[in-house]
Amino acid sequence: MPASKISRRNFLSSASLAAAALAVPRHALSGFSHSYSELRPLDEFDYSDVALSSELHDQQLHENIAVLMELSDDSLLKPLRAMSGQRAPGDELGGWYLYDPDADGRAVSVGFAPACTFGQWVSALARAYAINRDENIRNKLLRLNREYAKTITADFYINNRFPAYCYDKFVCGLMDSHRLANDPDALSILEHTTDVALPHLPGKAIEHGRVWRPGKDESWTWDESYTISENLFLAYKRGAGDRYRDLGKQYLDDEYYDPLAEGRSNFAGRHAYSHVNSLCSAMQAYMTLGSVKHLRAASNAFDFLDAQSFATGGWGPNELLLAPDSDGLYKSLTDSHASFETPCGAYAHFKLTRYLLRVTHNGRYGDSMERVMYNTVLGAKPLHTDGRTFYYSDYNFQGRKVYSNNHWACCSGTLPQVAADYHINSYLRDPQGVYVNLYIPSTLRWAQDGAAVSLSQESLYPFDSHIAFRVTASSPKEFSLRFRIPAWADGATVSVNGRRVKERPVVGFAAVRREWKTGDRIDLDLPLAKRLEPIHPKHPETVALLVGPLVLFAMGETAPAVARRQLLAATKSAKNSWRVETAAAPLTMLPFTSISDEPYSTYLVVG
Repeated sequence: MPASKISRRNFLSSASLAAAALAVPRHALSGFSHSYSELRPLDEFDYSDVALSSELHDQQLHENIAVLMELSDDSLLKPLRAMSGQRAPGDELGGWYLYDPDADGRAVSVGFAPACTFGQWVSALARAYAINRDENIRNKLLRLNREYAKTITADFYINNRFPAYCYDKFVCGLMDSHRLANDPDALSILEHTTDVALPHLPGKAIEHGRVWRPGKDESWTWDESYTISENLFLAYKRGAGDRYRDLGKQYLDDEYYDPLAEGRSNFAGRHAYSHVNSLCSAMQAYMTLGSVKHLRAASNAFDFLDAQSFATGGWGPNELLLAPDSDGLYKSLTDSHASFETPCGAYAHFKLTRYLLRVTHNGRYGDSMERVMYNTVLGAKPLHTDGRTFYYSDYNFQGRKVYSNNHWACCSGTLPQVAADYHINSYLRDPQGVYVNLYIPSTLRWAQDGAAVSLSQESLYPFDSHIAFRVTASSPKEFSLRFRIPAWADGATVSVNGRRVKERPVVGFAAVRREWKTGDRIDLDLPLAKRLEPIHPKHPETVALLVGPLVLFAMGETAPAVARRQLLAATKSAKNSWRVETAAAPLTMLPFTSISDEPYSTYLVVG
C-alpha cells in the first residue's frame, strides 16, 4: 500500500494482517537484570552544556527553529482560538493543523488534528533557547504561552478528537518553558490547563479503538491517553506539585506493561510510535516511583523492539508493531513504502534508549540510538513553512525520500525536538565523571569537583574511525571519562597522550580514570567493520550492507545482481560514497544523510 495511504487511521484494520517480529534478534534477548535497580541513574547535562560543531546536526536544528520563528503567532494560535469559540485572526496554516468542525477524521487529511503540534513547537523553542540564548526565541515563546492561556476552555477539549494527545503536548511545552526558558507563568498556566482538561479526558489509560465518547466516529477513539504519564511525572519532578505524580500513576497503561514485565510480547497490531513512546512513561514510573515492574517492562520491550527492527534501527512498518516469529519486515520491502514513522519514531526511540542507558549504564542502548540517528532522522528532508513534513523513511526495494501528502502532520512537531535533543543525547554523567555516548564533533563544558572542565571532540566519524578528544581544566582534577565501544567495533583502541591504554576496550563503555589537565589528548579508534545483516533468518539472502554504524543504500531504480563477497569488498570512492563492483556495472552506495531525491534500495538480494 502506498505510504500516502498508511496512517494511524488504518492500523486497527491492518492489525489482523500484522505478523510480527524477527525470530532471532540482532542481539540475543538480554532480559532484565535486577542489578539495574541498584545502579544510580546517570544524569543528563543541560542543553547549554554542549555546543555541537557538526554541520549536519547544527543545520537540522537551525532549519527547524527558523521555520517556527517565521510562522506568525496568530497562525499558530488560530485553531486553539477557533476551537474555543474565540475570535481567530491570521492566516490558516492548513493541513492537519487546521480546525474544521466538519472534517472527517477517518480520512486523516486536512483538519485531522488541529493544534496537535502547538505544545511540541513551544517545547522545541524552549530547548532552542536553552542552547543558544536567543532572546527573540524566548520572546516568541512567552507571547505564545500568554495567548495560549487565554484559549484554555472546555470547548477546546469538547471539539477535539485528541484531547489527551494535545494535553500531553501542552504539559511538555509548558514544563520546558518553565525549566529551560524561565517562563514565570508556565506553572500557573499548566495548572489552569490541567483543571480544564481533566473533566474531558478518560479517567484512565484507554487504548486505541475503544469507545469512551459515545456518538463519535471511529477517529475519536485514536487518542493516546496511554502515553501521557511520562510528562506528568516530569512535571511533578520539576516542581508542579504532587497532583502530577498522582495523575502519572493514574494513567499508567498496566494492561500493556504487565505482560511485557513478565517477558511476554503483546506488541502485535499496536500502533508503533505511540506504544514505544508509552514505554517512556514506564521508565518514568521507575525513575519517579521506584517501580521495578515498569523498568522490567521497558527493558523487555526494548528487546522485542530490537528484534523487529530494520538494519537502520527503524521499526513499525505501516505504523504497526509486530509479534514474534513474523515475516512482516520482509513482506514490507515489497508491499509498503511506509517503513518507519521517522521524526516521531526517532523521538520516542531516543528518549527510551536515553532512559535505559541512564538506568543500566549499558552501551547497547547508545549503539541503538546512534544507529537510528545516522540512518533515519538525521537524513530527514527539512520541514518547510508551507507545512511540508517528512513522515516516513522508505525501506522498500524501490525506495525514495518523499514528503507526506499531509501538511503539518505530527512529525512536524517532533522533528524540531529531535534536533534539539542531540545536545542531551551526546553525553551523560555521574559523580565520577562523564560518559561519552555519541561521537559528534562538539564541546562539553561542566564543573567537576570545583574545576571548570571542557572536553572537545573532533572527527569525521562515522566516515572515519578516528576520534580525537582534548581536555581543558581550570585546575588538574581526577575523574573518569568513559567512551562507548559499539558492539561492531572489534579491535577498538584508546590512547591517552600518545600511549595506548593497556586494558583492551570491550563492548560497552571503556573507562579511563586519571588526573586530567589542560592539553591532555585522548585518541579513540573504532574500526569501521563492514558486515551484512539479513532482514530475517528465513531470508538470509536479503541483506543490508553496514559500515560501522552506517547502513549503505544502493542507488538506482533497480539493483544489479550482487554477491556477498562483492558487497563486503565495497570501497570508499568519495567523501561519503562507496563503490561495489558487480558483473553488470559498478553500484554506488550512499548513507541516508547523503540521499536527496534519488531512488534507492535498503536491502539487496545476494547470490
